[in-house]
Amino acid sequence: MDKTYKSSAELKREAKALYAGHWGQAIKLNIVPTLFSILAFILIGGLFMALTALFMTSDFVSSGSGSFPSNMSSGNSLTGNIGSFIVGLITLGISFTTLDWLRSKDADFNAFSGAFSVFSKRYFVGAVITELLAGFFTVLWTLLFIIPGLIKSFSYSQAPFIFKDLTDAHPEADINYLDCITKSRELMDGHKFRFFILANYKFNPNKPGIFQWQSVDDVFLMVVD
Repeated sequence: MDKTYKSSAELKREAKALYAGHWGQAIKLNIVPTLFSILAFILIGGLFMALTALFMTSDFVSSGSGSFPSNMSSGNSLTGNIGSFIVGLITLGISFTTLDWLRSKDADFNAFSGAFSVFSKRYFVGAVITELLAGFFTVLWTLLFIIPGLIKSFSYSQAPFIFKDLTDAHPEADINYLDCITKSRELMDGHKFRFFILANYKFNPNKPGIFQWQSVDDVFLMVVD
């Protein structure tokens, strides 16, 4: 017997209903990546300006080379990539907390701790490995062409959530991270376009609301699973 799934409109209504009366909690939970990104931008910008001033006043410039060493820009790029990865983990932690919120309907939780839930002993190693594996396989497909890479990014999108559910259900079990990738691909079979539509709606700046659609992906997982 075929499963019946909620429509996109029903998913959106469920996401909005989750935050009804709890906007303060939702804002506190979702604001953390923004604050972290601003802080990282200030720190990286300050570091770059300090290094620029150092080289401008050193014998390096007066020697007539006229250019900065290549490892300076490489280090700047590496720092930016690390910062982006950390922000991605924080965002994943928010999604984990939002998923628990969706399932329990209990808004009585610490928003700050929830935003950093991935950095707990239970989730950190597995979440990092799962994200790296999904990213690695997506890059391999992208090397063939952009479109296959995009499609595969949707296929692997639920791997961290599958890891979370397996870990919550069996805390002492050894999770096979490649199985999480495989299960995500199987779960998203036939649903990638719906996921694309929901993700596009969530990030459409012409649609009202910033935070109410943060949980759409999590609702999608809960309904499809």
